[in-house]
Amino acid sequence: MAFACNKAQALRPRAAATRASRASRVHRAFATATAPNSSSGAGEKSTTGIVNVDTEDVLPLRTLRDKLTPKQSPFVIDNNGGVGFVDENDRVMLNALHYGSDVSAGATCINGMMVDDGNCAILPAWAIRSGARRTIYFDAKNVRAAIVTCGGLCPGLNDVVRSLVTTLEDYGVGLDPENEKSAIHGIYYGFGGFYQGDRKPHARLNRAFVDGIQNRGGTILGTSRGGSDVVEIVKAIKELDVNMLFVVGGNGGNAGANAIDQECEKQGYDCSVVGIPKSIDNDILLIDRCFGFDTAVQEAVRAIAAAKVEASSARNGVGVVKLMGRQSGFISMAAATASGDVDLCLIPEVPFVLDGPTGALAHVEKHVKDKGHAVIVVAEGAGQDVLGADSETDASGNPILKDVGPFMRDAIKKHFKSIGSSADVKYIDPSYMIRACETVPTDKIYCMTLAQGAVHAAFAGYTGLTVGLVNGHYCYLPIKTVIQAANVVDIRGKQWNRLLMVTKQPAWGTLSDASPVASMMDFDDDISILG
Repeated sequence: MAFACNKAQALRPRAAATRASRASRVHRAFATATAPNSSSGAGEKSTTGIVNVDTEDVLPLRTLRDKLTPKQSPFVIDNNGGVGFVDENDRVMLNALHYGSDVSAGATCINGMMVDDGNCAILPAWAIRSGARRTIYFDAKNVRAAIVTCGGLCPGLNDVVRSLVTTLEDYGVGLDPENEKSAIHGIYYGFGGFYQGDRKPHARLNRAFVDGIQNRGGTILGTSRGGSDVVEIVKAIKELDVNMLFVVGGNGGNAGANAIDQECEKQGYDCSVVGIPKSIDNDILLIDRCFGFDTAVQEAVRAIAAAKVEASSARNGVGVVKLMGRQSGFISMAAATASGDVDLCLIPEVPFVLDGPTGALAHVEKHVKDKGHAVIVVAEGAGQDVLGADSETDASGNPILKDVGPFMRDAIKKHFKSIGSSADVKYIDPSYMIRACETVPTDKIYCMTLAQGAVHAAFAGYTGLTVGLVNGHYCYLPIKTVIQAANVVDIRGKQWNRLLMVTKQPAWGTLSDASPVASMMDFDDDISILG
């Protein structure tokens, strides 16, 4: 799983040439799609309106198809509800934007993804499209599926569990209670629920069991961090005769799913392992957003509104809101931008300055002097360098953070006292309230679609993948690829720029002191990050 790259290494000609070639090919495909009277050929538009592209330049997925027997999908009877099926050559473009210059806004890692230490890993042009196939590779009468939810709570877990169960039943899994070869198992309290001695007996899931659970927060299966003894998990999977495993989790949960998939392959056991990306921080690579993110932002905006009321109702009032975001500040950035009431937003990606004329405290002081109050949003992982955080991690491998919220509250009070004044600071931490929320409608639809795509992937014989939304289309991504690093806010991108336009805060880290991308790497240089 490691991805090494020489940080001092310059952009290699091969990587540059590969990137230029792919960018040119994608550009030509777009151009020919609208060109009149073009003849059919590679990279050109045919008379059917289909653009012929290099469908082999794709993120590869591992399959079990050579060990399974192909058969017709049960949805063939009505042509999948009359809309047809996904073709095996359908592709989703990983990079939809063509940059005219490498200094364009947001052109930090063209045709690739940022991984650890500021390295840019160049990716293929395409990913395999998600959806129901005409040909499937499992017989529902012999499918024993298992569902497990891992990591911290997030809005949408119950939505995903419900749709996994209903879609599996749509294929015919678990419909006959007398058939022990076909069942849907719910694993309680994370990976440890597979094998730990005090584990709760597995639930036998069906449509009645999950009815209505989408209308409440949390997860009916419970969750936990850690507990990923892969050998013991695979042993339990084999004892249960599970041949489809659905892991609903974040970077840690997906890393566990990847390890389980590798161990199954090592032991020669055929089990389709599929991840559904869950991260309230929205920190999973490549995908447009994780489920629950829209809900989290909406609830965070409510907390900011309360802070605004409190701050504006007090003399020298300051409202401080701490939001989720260990390594990634997406919730804070999105909520602060949407609110329009935030004067300072601090996120983990930006090493902010606390004191001095260009520091955060001086910025807060200016707003209080100008309009009588200020509102601050701070992500939980911000300012760890200022607080002197250590390198300890929790059971999921996440860094254990110093509490930046109370630190900022106290620092503001101390600052105003030092200038002969005072500040009425109200501190709000809505984190656990947000995690426990029922999903908003956009997340409900997203959860349902992700779960359906996951089941379609398993029946298509794929394994070791996660399903996600990329450039507005659903596709399958190798778990190995998306767990290379946490997805983080590009502080030289358009989204962060919009936030700065709202708050007018100092652009720490985005001007002359902004470090360039450490190096570029062609995906061929380390195939381990692909499927």
